Amino acid sequence: MLLTKASEYALLSIFCISGRTEPIDVDTLSSTVGISKSFLAKILQKLTKNGILKSYKGVRGGFVLARPIAQISVLDIIKAVEENAAAVFECTTDSKCCPSERIHACMIWPTFIKLQGKIDTFLANMTLEEILSK
Repeated sequence: MLLTKASEYALLSIFCISGRTEPIDVDTLSSTVGISKSFLAKILQKLTKNGILKSYKGVRGGFVLARPIAQISVLDIIKAVEENAAAVFECTTDSKCCPSERIHACMIWPTFIKLQGKIDTFLANMTLEEILSK
């Protein structure tokens, strides 16, 4: 799966944010989760742009969830941060990415596509509420 540290950090940050009623600022969140402030700020901007977080400016500013945890899937977070879906293999997101340029003659591509579909469905159905309730 082509996931980066950004996805991991986004999930960790959102878990931290979800337990709060007041906005949490980047400095506090960065030190709480142990992530570089500048890298975290970019992640939080993407999550805000994609409607997962709300940001507030000012002295008491920071970030809060934009919607209830039951309405935020892991796939939503990954797509927001990675700017595309998580791919099992490069060719499963776009047939034009086939390394051999023979995608339609490929014997394993149909299996990869099925696997990709199952993973996407799994991540789309896994909400923050489900994870946090364990």
